Formats: sequence, C-alpha cells, structure tokens
Amino acid sequence: MALSVVSNFAANVAHRHLAQSDSMASNSVAKLSAGSRVLSAKDDAAALAIGSRLKAEVSSLNQASVNAGQAVSMLQIADGAMSGIDDILTRMKTLAVQSSSGQLSDTERGMLNEEFTSLRGEIDRIAQDTDFNGTQLLDGSNTFSAGTLGANIGQNDGIEQIVFTGDPGAFSATDSVTVAYNSTTDQFTVTNDVTGISYTSEAGVSAPSAGTFKDVTIQGAGLTIQLNSQFDDTSDITANNKFLTSGGTSNTLTLSFKVGTGTDSQDSISINLSKSDTGALASGLNTATIDTAANADSAISLVTTAIDTLAQNRAALGANQNRLEFAAANIATATENSEAARSALMDLDVASEMSKFTSQQILVQAGVSMLAQANQMPQSLMKLFQ
Repeated sequence: MALSVVSNFAANVAHRHLAQSDSMASNSVAKLSAGSRVLSAKDDAAALAIGSRLKAEVSSLNQASVNAGQAVSMLQIADGAMSGIDDILTRMKTLAVQSSSGQLSDTERGMLNEEFTSLRGEIDRIAQDTDFNGTQLLDGSNTFSAGTLGANIGQNDGIEQIVFTGDPGAFSATDSVTVAYNSTTDQFTVTNDVTGISYTSEAGVSAPSAGTFKDVTIQGAGLTIQLNSQFDDTSDITANNKFLTSGGTSNTLTLSFKVGTGTDSQDSISINLSKSDTGALASGLNTATIDTAANADSAISLVTTAIDTLAQNRAALGANQNRLEFAAANIATATENSEAARSALMDLDVASEMSKFTSQQILVQAGVSMLAQANQMPQSLMKLFQ
C-alpha cells in the first residue's frame, strides 16, 4: 500500500477496533454492576418481555401469600371466639341439668337462672364483638337478602337465586333489575331498572359441575348470582329477565380471598362464616331460661342443639383454614419456581461476564498501544523531505 501523508489508515483501523472494545467493556461493566444479563430490549427482547411478566407474577404471588396468611389469621380469630362460646355453652348445659333436678327449690333455680341468662348474654356479646380489621365475623351484620326470580327467568335458566350483599347505593328494597348473559365474553350484566346503571361481572364465567352451585359476584352492584348445574355458558340470556328484592335474609357472611394473580374464579377462595349468637345457634335459645324444672329441660335440648350447630360451624371453619394453608404452601412453591424461571432468563452469569470483561480490557489496552504506534508511522515519511 502506498505511503500517504493525507490519511493515516492504520490509525483509523486501530481507533475503530479500540472503540468497539471499549464499548463492549463498558457494556460488561454495566451488566456486572446491575447483576442482570438483559439491561435493555437490544440485549434480548424476548427474555426482557418474559422476565418482566415473571417479575410482576412473583410480586403478585407474594401479595397473594400475604392475603392467604391474613385470611388464616381472620379465621383463627373467628375460631377462637367460637371456642369461647363452646365453653360457655358447656357451662350453660351444666346449669340446665342442675336446675332440672328435683332436689332444688325455685329459689335456687332462680340463682342458677341468673348465671344462665348472664352467660347467654355473653355469647351474644362475643358474637357481636368479634371482628377483624373492622369486619364483623360472627354477628351476622353482613347478612344477605335473596332476590325473588321474576317470571321471565328461573332455575331452569341455571340461575338458582340472586343474593344481595347490601352494598350502599347499588339497589333499594323495591328495585327491579334486568339480568343478561353474554356467552361470547362469558359475562353477566345487571342493570338497575330504576337508575339505569349497569354492572358487569368479570369475564370467564363457566357452568358449575353437575350437582353443584357457583357464585358469580357482580362487583359494585352488591349482587351475587348463584348458578346451578342447568346453567349453559354457551347460550345467551337476553334482557328483560327481571327480579325484585325480597325480605329474606341468611345468617352467613361470605368472604372472598384473592389467592391467585388472575381474575378467574379459581384465583379466589370464598369462605362462609356462620352467625354464632344464641338465636342463630338454636332457635329459642336467646329467650331460654332455667327458672323452672320444665324450662330447664327445654334449655337442655336447646343448648345441646346449639353445641352441635357450633361444632358444625367450627368444622367448616377448620376445613377452610386447612385449605388456605395448603393454598399458601402452593403459592410459596409457585413463587419459588417463577423466581427461578425469571432468574434463568434475566440474571447474569458473573463468571462468564467477568471473563468477557477481562478479555475486552486486554483488547482496549492493546488498542491504545497500537493506536499510539499507528500515530507514529507518518513521522517516518518526514525523512523523505530531508
């Protein structure tokens, strides 16, 4: 190649390679500092997209784990209160058995009755006072009113009943409501015929399996639509299927806990907490007395019924506690595996990247040296002018 004083080709080549080596060394420093293999989409667009989703999934799973833990804590509070009520019922039965015996006079039965009625009041106080974060658990304050199905809709449509949760502002006791179902989006829409305001359920409603029921909550409307096994999720339910509210109530509080990261029904666990005051445990117990032998005999039967009812309520509560604990364990496993998958995509292999960085450092040092040598080459041309 001819020697030229106009351009320094060797220096230009050395500078280009030096710039490339310096850029790659700087990129390695950035990755080593961040501990991440993918710093931007240009590093690996697919891995960045998947990793971002997995990061959000892990964060959501962590919150779902907290939700499950708090749900267990809530149920433990309810179970503790029920345990106290059970102890009181045991004492009340003892007093009733004692009062029904013939060796006591009415005066002594009156003394026993004073304790009996006092304990009866304590059961009601515990039921009214047991709460978690402001939510009453055992007093039935969140009772539901069931809707009466209108002439244009019935159980043969797969709708067993409409349940009002009593959310303020959604409906009043005499409102008529239109129910429709869209089989394309798998969503229910309810419209308040008085206000004209519509509310839509989450998408993905599916039919319950044979012999079972499924609750579809209409958020904001204060409604739950209970489906039976005749419901067909492939056919539309058109408008003008109306119902009116009725005065019926239930003694069950339904709580839904989000233990997944999606919006499908399997991402939530619904738990029923039964009202546990004296009237709910045994009809007539709230007015029972043991001031006479006959009343004491009646009280024995009522208290026995209350003990059995409470035992059933606690059994259901315990089953749900175990379910939530298994759900929490599954969430922990899912979190671990999701984090491992994210790590495999996004985390940096430090040893490998450090080797690359060392190699680039050597090339940078060599490039600087060669650029200096290339800049010395034109000086040899000056000798031709001497």
